Amino acid sequence: MAAHKDQDELVFLPLGGSNEIGMNFNLYGFGPPHARKWIIVDLGVTFGDLTTPGVDLILPDPEFIEEHADDILGIVLTHAHEDHIGAVAWLWPRLRAPLYATPFTAFLLREKLREGGLEGQVEINVVPLGGRVTLGPFEIDLITLTHSIPEPNGLSIRTPLGTVLHTGDWKIDPDPVLGEATDETFIRQLGDEGVLAMVCDSTNVFVEGESGSEADVRDALARLIGELKGKVAVACFASNVARMDSVIRAAEANGRRVCLVGRSMHRMAAAARSVGLFKGLKDFVNESEAGYFPADSILYLCTGSQGEARAALSRISEGTHPHVNLGKGDSCVFSSRVIPGNEIAIRNLQNRMADRGVRLYTDNDHPGIHVSGHPCRDELARMYAWARPQIAIPTHGERRHLLEHAAFARDLQVPQTVAPRNGDMVRLAPGRAEIIDETPAGRLYVDANVVVSENGEALRERRHAAHNGVVTVAVVLDSRGKITSGPQVRAIGMPTDDDYPLDEALDDLAEEAERALSRLSGADRDLDQAVETAMSRAVKKACQRVWGRRPVVETTVLRL
Repeated sequence: MAAHKDQDELVFLPLGGSNEIGMNFNLYGFGPPHARKWIIVDLGVTFGDLTTPGVDLILPDPEFIEEHADDILGIVLTHAHEDHIGAVAWLWPRLRAPLYATPFTAFLLREKLREGGLEGQVEINVVPLGGRVTLGPFEIDLITLTHSIPEPNGLSIRTPLGTVLHTGDWKIDPDPVLGEATDETFIRQLGDEGVLAMVCDSTNVFVEGESGSEADVRDALARLIGELKGKVAVACFASNVARMDSVIRAAEANGRRVCLVGRSMHRMAAAARSVGLFKGLKDFVNESEAGYFPADSILYLCTGSQGEARAALSRISEGTHPHVNLGKGDSCVFSSRVIPGNEIAIRNLQNRMADRGVRLYTDNDHPGIHVSGHPCRDELARMYAWARPQIAIPTHGERRHLLEHAAFARDLQVPQTVAPRNGDMVRLAPGRAEIIDETPAGRLYVDANVVVSENGEALRERRHAAHNGVVTVAVVLDSRGKITSGPQVRAIGMPTDDDYPLDEALDDLAEEAERALSRLSGADRDLDQAVETAMSRAVKKACQRVWGRRPVVETTVLRL
C-alpha cells in the first residue's frame, strides 16, 4: 500500500544496532513524509578493534536526523550501558533534544556530560520507574524489565496508528538480585490491547533454553570464593551492578573485604548508591590500604575482563599496578563472557596471569559464575506469547542474528517480519510493514579525542603504515637543485636479516632516491613537490622490490 504524501505514517529507522551488537541508535517517526516528528531511542557507542588502530570509540553517524534536528521531540534512553548512552555527550550538540532517563541512567549521564563540557547545557528529564512521557504523538510508558544493569526499561510507544513495544536489552530473571522482576502483567495487558510491532533484542537468538538467574550466580560465586586461599581478584563488567553486588556479598559472606580497582568500578558504585543500592554492605577498602590486609581477607573487584590494555586487570597481570600485586597462591575469577573480537586480548591477559602463578577460574571450567543479560529462545518465545505483535522487527544483532530471529518469529506465528539493516526506514503503518527508504547510516571515529569520518585519511594512512611500515627520506639541495646532504633514509617497521642488513638496504634506497632526482629537469628540481613525489615513488618501488611491501614514504626537501 503506497502512502499518500499527506497521509500520516509511523516509521522505524535504525541508524545503529541493526546488523551489529552495540551502538544502538533507533528512531521512530510519525506524520506525513514531509512533516514527520521524531523520537530517538538510545544513543550508544561501539568500540574499536585491530582494524581501527588508535581508535577506541566508535559513534553512529547522525547525518540523517541531524538535518531534521528541529523535529526531534526527545531522546529516550532505555538503560545505562555504553552501547545505549555512550554517544550522548559526543553527539548531543548536533541534535540538541531533551533527554529522558530513569534515575540511575540520569546519574551516569550527568557524569558523561560533565566530562564532555556540557554540564548545565542539556535538559535531562528524570522519569520514575514505570513512568510515562508524552512527546507529541508519542505516548511512552516505561516497562520494568530485568537485565545486567539497574533500571533497564522496555518502552511501550503508543501512537494514533498503533503501539510499538521496544524491548531494549532484557532477559526474564525470576529472581533478580537488584530491582524488580519483569513486568509480565503490563506486557500481557499491552498484548490484549493490541501491539502493532515489537522491536526486540536478538543477541542470544541461537541459544536454546533460558539465560539463567543472577541469584544462582551469587550462590555459585559464594561457593567458589569460599574455597579459595590467598588474595582473590574477580573481573566483571563494571556496568553489571547486579554482578558487582553478587561478588561483594559473596566476598563478605566468606570474611573478605572488597577493594574496587578501576575507575569504572568506582563510577558505577557511586551511581548505584545514588539510587539506594548496595544497602547493608561494608565500606570499600582503598587500594593503598588493601595491601595491609591478610591475603585471605581481601578481594579485588577489577575492571578489564576483556583484556583492555589500560584497565586494572591488565596492569596487574603486567606487574605495573601501583597497589595491587597477584602471584603464586592467588586466584583470579572471570565472571564475564568473552565479547567476540576480544579473544586474543583475553587469552594474552590470562596467560600473563598464569605466568605469575595466579590460578584462573572462568565459566568454561566453573559453569554458573556468569549468566547472560540477554534472552535465549525460550524467553523470546514467552515475550512473543505475552505481547502477540503483528510485526516482528529484530534488532541488537549481527545479520545472522536478525535473520534467525525473523525466522523464529514466523515459527511463532507472527504475521509479518522485517529484519532491517542500519539506514533502512521501515513503514509500520498504514498498510503492511515494509522498507520504504534507505538513509545514510555510517560511523564516526573518536580519534585522539577528535570526531572524524570512518573513511578519514588519518586512519587510512595508519592502517597502511601498520601493515607496510614507514620510510622517511630527507635531502638538502642548494640554489641550483644540487644535493648538498643526503638523501638520508630511515625506516620504521621494515624487516631485516644477516644476508641483507637494514643499513645496506637503506643505502640502496638512498641511491634510488638520488637517481630519481637526477632524472628530473632543472625546472622540476626547483619545485619541492616535484622532488618529493619523484623520490617517494622511486623509494616505494624499491621497497616493493626488496621486501614485497609498499610502505608509507615521506620525503622532506630542505633548501640552502
